[in-house]
Amino acid sequence: MARGTIGCEQLAHKTDVLRADALELDRGHETEDTQRSGMWFDMSQRRCVDRPGRLRSVQSLAEQPMPGCPKRMVYGPCGGVRSDDGCEMIAAPCVFAELDTLPECAATGPASVPRRIRVPLVLTDLSTPPADAATLRSTARLLAPTCDALLVGDHQDRPDYPPSTLARLIADAGADPWVTLACRDRNRIALEQELRALRLDGLATVLCVTGDGRAFDVRPDVTQAFDLDGTRLAALAASVGLPVAVAETPTARPVRLRPQRLVNKQRAGAAVGVLNHVPTSALLADFIDAARSAGLTMPVVASVAVFTDERSAAVLAALPGLEIARSRVETVLGADDRVEAGIAAAVGEALELLAVDGIGGVNLSGMASAGGVRVAAEIQAETGRRIRAALGRSR
Repeated sequence: MARGTIGCEQLAHKTDVLRADALELDRGHETEDTQRSGMWFDMSQRRCVDRPGRLRSVQSLAEQPMPGCPKRMVYGPCGGVRSDDGCEMIAAPCVFAELDTLPECAATGPASVPRRIRVPLVLTDLSTPPADAATLRSTARLLAPTCDALLVGDHQDRPDYPPSTLARLIADAGADPWVTLACRDRNRIALEQELRALRLDGLATVLCVTGDGRAFDVRPDVTQAFDLDGTRLAALAASVGLPVAVAETPTARPVRLRPQRLVNKQRAGAAVGVLNHVPTSALLADFIDAARSAGLTMPVVASVAVFTDERSAAVLAALPGLEIARSRVETVLGADDRVEAGIAAAVGEALELLAVDGIGGVNLSGMASAGGVRVAAEIQAETGRRIRAALGRSR
């Protein structure tokens, strides 16, 4: 018999062994192979589950990607659905748009138990040039006394240091790091490696997102992985013991599915939600009520738009699914002192959103100013100081 082939007798023997193992698993027992892997096949759920004491997440047989989704999402839709229900990556409708309800994400075992997170009253975006450690450190030092944590994002058009490296740099600067981990540029193995590095350091909360699709003219020489979506990444992060945050866009199409999607992420193991911009506090309150009716119990951080000029306002307005009140933009851009008007508007919005039941903090989001990193950071810092002062909070 040639090397690399298998004879009929050997094949029959292996089949008998597998059949016997399956019978043992059906009775709830473990075989030697499953003891080594830490898994068993739960016949009642028809999927592999974690053996007690092991925190490991696997893709269920029932969790197949939605046919036609270019991001291969199981728990969609993503936040990039256009206002006409179009996909952000291809010229076609979002495949989730016609669903009446979403696939349910069932909590399974210890992997679904979220690690508690101290919800930041002020979570400030940290925006610096990519792979510029010196600027990152100096900016983080400026912002740290004015907020409770710094959030570093993921950008499809400018690769940066890995999240675990960003977390160490931010922590070394004296701030509490929140890092974004996206599924676009890393396959599942690379995501697992990054999660293990973050867990080893124990410094950061990880914001798990599917990730924006890369624009057609940005790095056409590289592939987009999307082995996981944000919900399944959240489950994987929780399974290794990380504090997990997740994102949701209340105003993105299809709006009716957004509350349930946030609850799915909670069931996967998230401990806090971070919501994208909404035009009014009333709309935010309606979203929170709908999510609570669907089972939401975790705290939520709401985003505040920080802008002081045309460019910083346009960057926010261009993001798919996000809505900023036109009256706010007109007020800030029409003011004699746009910086002061922008800070005052952001503080006012923050206090209004914090008054909504269920909102535990605000995310100061946006580039703040086209005047450069330092100018933008000073605007963010002053905004954070005023919010904390208005609420009688200090570091």
